Formats: sequence, structure tokens, C-alpha cells
Amino acid sequence: NASAFFPTPVGEVTQAHWETLLGVNLKAPFFLSQACAKALTSTRGAIINLTDIYAERPLPTHPVYSASKAGLLALTRSLAQELGPNVRVNAIAPGAILWPESGDTQENQEEIIRRTPLGRLGDPQDIAGTVLFLLRDASFITGQVINVDGGRSARP
Repeated sequence: NASAFFPTPVGEVTQAHWETLLGVNLKAPFFLSQACAKALTSTRGAIINLTDIYAERPLPTHPVYSASKAGLLALTRSLAQELGPNVRVNAIAPGAILWPESGDTQENQEEIIRRTPLGRLGDPQDIAGTVLFLLRDASFITGQVINVDGGRSARP
């Protein structure tokens, strides 16, 4: 799964920003799903998208990113209906797992952890375990988003 994430304050958004964020976060998952749909149907496979809490709770100064992830959430639910009963389609919304290589201050990172009920950064294995669950043990789950965020999405 690929993802693009960067701020796009409304007065500064360019067409290139729009195309990058929508292209990587929404267009690519759609066309990959389309390309795999026939094979997944014959094998009763599954699609797992990576979305974000910001799909439902938009992040200020990131309207294009938030819209791209909201679109991916809608795509997940739509494909679950269209491709069922042979293909299950779900999404995972990771929380703070890995810090960006640039841009986040130590103070901001500590604040994010403070607002996370489990009080820690997640691990890539948390996401991998959820993927395995959805692939192996979730035969009656489709069209859903699992937040793997240490409880952060449960907070107001």
C-alpha cells in the first residue's frame, strides 16, 4: 500500500497537490482493485485498504488528504457491496505507528502519545496482525474499517 500525506491549506493547494494525493490515495487503490477483481473473485480473496481516521474526522490544513482518504473509505464500502459475496473488502485505519521522516517535533510526538489511550506508539506488527486477522479469520466481515490506533479514534 502506498500513501501520500502532506498539508494542503486551502489557499495553497495546487492542481499537482490534488493529483498527487487523489492519485496515490484513491485512484491507485481503485485501479489495483479493478485489475485484481476477477482473480480475487475466483479465489474468494480479499482486499484490504489503508485509510485514516482523517477520512471521518478531517485534519485541519489537510483537506485534500482528508478527502482522498474519505474517498477510499467510500470505495471500500462500495466495493464490498459490488464484489461480495466472493470478495471481502475492508480497510485498516492506522494510528501513530511510524513518525514521518521529517516535520514532526518531539513535542508534537509526545502530545500525540499523550492523547492515545494506550499511551504509546504503535508498531508495524500491529497493522500486520490486523491484516492477517482480516485475511484468515474474518470470513463474515466486509465493508468495515478497523482502527488500529491505540484507542485514539475513541476520543472526542
